[in-house]
Amino acid sequence: MRDAWFPLAHSAAVGKKPVRRSVYSVPYFLWREDGKAVAASVLPGAGALPETGLTDAAGRYPVMEHYGYVWCWYGNPLAADPLHLPSIPYLPPNGGLPGYLTGTVRFDCAAPVSLENLIDLTHADFLHANVVGDEKSESETVEVFSDSETVTMVRTCIGKSVAPVMKFFSGIRQPTQQVRQVIRIYLRSHAAIAYGRFTPGDDVPLFHPCVPETRDRTRLDYTMNTSNAGLLFRHVMPKASYIVSRQDSSMTSPQSPRYMHESKRRDLHSKFDVAGQRYRLLMKNLVARQAAGDFSYRDNVSADCSDLIGLRKELFRY
Repeated sequence: MRDAWFPLAHSAAVGKKPVRRSVYSVPYFLWREDGKAVAASVLPGAGALPETGLTDAAGRYPVMEHYGYVWCWYGNPLAADPLHLPSIPYLPPNGGLPGYLTGTVRFDCAAPVSLENLIDLTHADFLHANVVGDEKSESETVEVFSDSETVTMVRTCIGKSVAPVMKFFSGIRQPTQQVRQVIRIYLRSHAAIAYGRFTPGDDVPLFHPCVPETRDRTRLDYTMNTSNAGLLFRHVMPKASYIVSRQDSSMTSPQSPRYMHESKRRDLHSKFDVAGQRYRLLMKNLVARQAAGDFSYRDNVSADCSDLIGLRKELFRY
């Protein structure tokens, strides 16, 4: 999946001493020179590698710093353009969020497996019920929106059981909540933004980038911007990612080896699987386009998606 920006590290993780990352098993070494983030295919002073089409003649990759991340380009360096950076409207463009809102987890699976799991929002009711609540609600609707570069699922629940994490750390005493959950995936970058609105309760904005380090290894340097929530929930909810990720990994890791091969088995699914089916179809279409030599962007991934995800703009004035 070429010609895409990948968020390879939180900005705070990159200093004068190089750190190593990878995209599709290709090495990226990140460090700072005079405070500016740079990335190369080899360690500083090790010399330049032969031209591979991914770097300049000195073995360096295009780099930009935004939203509190160091983003590196994978693809033709001449095509690197800030215009192709995903829109994440609830993160400050210049970064600066406190460290307790960030973290790193890993999945032993292919990045698309993790994203297919994520975009099925109903899975959380069963796999993460001890954090976000069970499947009980008075009504539920699911909407799916997509273009050639993104797919978005919007789930709206009326009278849903209160999330346990909010009951204990936000002091919600009502038995039910009105819930609007959104997952939006940027296909090329394997990055997702999640935005949950809980009434009563707090908003939960999560940046969930699934960097494909190898075929069976995914790195997730997440940011959960709960800075507008109450004191306890603000600090506790981002750490719940470590619990949730282990639950997700228990399901996705066994699937990864089978995911690499086409199957003749009948694909059974329900109406709630529309987003996952759309994701898989769009990915196949994008792969086919790139295999034919077409790496162009047909849609603007940087377009502000605040209205689509239902962002409460008064909370995130950046």
